[in-house]
Amino acid sequence: MLLWLAQYFQQDMGVLRVFNFITFRAVFATLTSITIGLLAGPGVIRMLTRLKVGQAVRTDGPQTHLIKSGTPTMGGVLLLISIGISTLLWADLSNRFVWVVLVVTLGFGAIGWVDDYRKVVFKDPKGMASKEKYFWQSLIGIVAAVYLAFSVSAPSNGQFFDIFINWVQSGFTMDLPNKADLIVPFFKTISYPLGVWGFIALTYFVIVGTSNAVNLTDGLDGLAIMPTVMVGSALGLFAYVTGNASYSKYLLLPHIPGAGELLIFCGAMAGAGLAFLWFNAHPAQVFMGDVGALALGGALGTIAVIVRQEIVLFMMGGVFVVETISVILQVGYFKFTKKKFGTGKRLFLMAPLHHHFEQKGWKETQVVVRFWIITMMLVLLGLSTLKLR
Repeated sequence: MLLWLAQYFQQDMGVLRVFNFITFRAVFATLTSITIGLLAGPGVIRMLTRLKVGQAVRTDGPQTHLIKSGTPTMGGVLLLISIGISTLLWADLSNRFVWVVLVVTLGFGAIGWVDDYRKVVFKDPKGMASKEKYFWQSLIGIVAAVYLAFSVSAPSNGQFFDIFINWVQSGFTMDLPNKADLIVPFFKTISYPLGVWGFIALTYFVIVGTSNAVNLTDGLDGLAIMPTVMVGSALGLFAYVTGNASYSKYLLLPHIPGAGELLIFCGAMAGAGLAFLWFNAHPAQVFMGDVGALALGGALGTIAVIVRQEIVLFMMGGVFVVETISVILQVGYFKFTKKKFGTGKRLFLMAPLHHHFEQKGWKETQVVVRFWIITMMLVLLGLSTLKLR
């Protein structure tokens, strides 16, 4: 919105030409979302407290968490407000990638809101039935995957429809351009053609998988939000490079016209996350709930697909990945041993993994800060793939 106004008046006020620079708008998108989050935070927390949307704590979890019962949840609403307003103010609203990321973020946020609402109204920690939640996640993920399969391959929406029509006329056998291949980091020339169906399948799993992975990680004060800020900021840098023809050519990355504008969204997400951390740091005044965790995870996955860095996202989001794997292993091993021996056994003292370390005697703040440090190292490793090839 501000970009459009600046371009309209820049002939009379030359200083407004600075709005044409993505980096300038990204910085102020970050500052705007931080400001909105810090100013609106106390009011949102009071509103959630007044509405009695308190967190229902698992009775089989660590006993130290029982004191958290009643802490306002659904604080992810604050994140969505900050990200949404800041992005709409500073981003180029004609950019198709900005809109697809916003739609996915708000769509997953809506699913999380319904899940949280059921938790706080019916006092059921399980919330929305897993099949129902998975259905709506899958619906959004598939629609986004189909759109991105052709949007990433086209420099404009007009050509997006041309590529889609050509694919249909080819009997669904047409291949996508090289820029849609799966890129293997640390290698200059190794990439794997996915085809349309492969691209759609990979995109679906990245978006839905990342959304659920962030949600599983959100179990301790500040644990999920800071890794999200770090990974999102790094993806913003990839977006800026991928959207710039000169930089992408020099760094041997595919050039995706328009992807650079996602730096604005990433800046807004980082700012909103830091503002939320102000209130979510131990002892938390508010939890983000599924409304925030599912939305942020969906955003990270969508951005990674657009900038063609799915494997790098897997690398940088290693904490999210390990947390998810710990749950899969725990559930799978329990079912296997129960079927074979009649009594279910566990690999971990408790899953997700952060609870295992709590049961081992680590304090909550130790688990959180150490997971932050690991994420910082993984993000730096991911960023090194820009040059190490």
